[in-house]
Amino acid sequence: MTVRIAASVTARGFDVELSLAPGETIAVLGPNGAGKSTLLSVIAGLVRPDAGRAEVDGRVLFELGHGAETWTAPHRRGTALLAQEALLFPHLSALDNVAFGPRSAGATKDAARETAGRWLDEVDAGDLASRRPHQLSGGQAQRVAVARALAAGPEVLLLDEPMAALDIHAAPLLRRLLKRVLAGRRAIIVTHDVLDAYMLADRVIVLEDGKITEQGPVRDVLRRPRSRFAAGLAGVNLVAGTTTATGIRSAEGLDIAGQHDLAPVPGLAGVAAFPPSAVSVFLDAAHGSPRNSFRVRITDLEPHGDQIRVRAGDLAADVTPAASADLGLAPGLEVFFVVKAAAVAIYPA
Repeated sequence: MTVRIAASVTARGFDVELSLAPGETIAVLGPNGAGKSTLLSVIAGLVRPDAGRAEVDGRVLFELGHGAETWTAPHRRGTALLAQEALLFPHLSALDNVAFGPRSAGATKDAARETAGRWLDEVDAGDLASRRPHQLSGGQAQRVAVARALAAGPEVLLLDEPMAALDIHAAPLLRRLLKRVLAGRRAIIVTHDVLDAYMLADRVIVLEDGKITEQGPVRDVLRRPRSRFAAGLAGVNLVAGTTTATGIRSAEGLDIAGQHDLAPVPGLAGVAAFPPSAVSVFLDAAHGSPRNSFRVRITDLEPHGDQIRVRAGDLAADVTPAASADLGLAPGLEVFFVVKAAAVAIYPA
C-alpha cells in the first residue's frame, strides 16, 4: 500500500501531487517560499487545501472539492511532524514528553512510559529520561523530539528541516541517528542540505513556486539536474534552451555546443550542463574549436575550497587565486567564460 497526496492551495500558488511507497523516504528540496512547509502542513492537517485528496494505505485523510468533504483531524491522521525546534513540553521530563503520544492514544501510564523508555534508548537518550527541556542541549532536545515522534507509532513521519537549528557538531550526530531510525519507515523530510538528501532519502522532489519541477532517485537528479535550483545543489552550470544538432540554443539566442546523451532531435526543450571547474576565464575572446565562449559581467567572487568561484549571474567558473589576481578579477568586470564542447552535457529538459 502507498501514501498518495494531491492538493492545491490557491492563495499560496501550491499545486502538488505525489506518492510515497512503503518504507520510502523522500527528501523535498527547494528555495525559500517554494511550498515545502506547506506540503508538510497539508499532510499533517495544519493547512486545509482548497481541493485535493490524500490517503494512507487506502484510509482517506482528506478529500475536498467537486462536492466531496472529508477532513480527518490532525491527531487522527497517523502522522507525526518533527519541526526545526524540538518544541518539548517545558513542564514535563524527557520521558513524559515521549510518553505523551502513547498516553494520548489510550495507553496506560505505565505502558506509555515503558514505550517512551524504549524509544529514548533507541535514540541514545536513555540517560536523559529525567531531565526537563531546559536541562537539554539543542542536539539532546532534538533527539528526545525524534523519540516522541516515533513513540506515537506514525504511519508517516514528517520532518521539517530537523537539523536547521543545530550547531555543526550536533547536526551530524542527528543525521546519523535519523539514517538508522528511518530505515524501512515512510518519511518525508524537508531540507536545504543536499547531504540530508544523499544520506537519508531514497528519492528527491524539487519544489519551485508551489510545483514539482523535478523528482527521481537522489543521485539521478543531482547527476543530471533539470532545474536551476537542482543545478545549484549539484554545483553545475545549467543553461536551458532548444536542442540543435550540435547542442542547444538558449532563449537569448546563444548557441552552446556539447555532447548529446542521445541522438539529437532538434527543436526539443533541453539543457546544457557543465561544471564550474571546466570553465576558463579570459579577458579577451578566445578562439578555436570546439569551444563555447560567453561574454559575461562578474557579479561576485567567493572562496570555494582552494579555488575562487567567479560568479556571473547564473553562471560560475572556478579559478585559482593566482589566476584571479593575474587577471585582476573583480565584480563589474566584463570577461569571457570559455568551456570546451566536450565538457558540456546536453540532455532533455
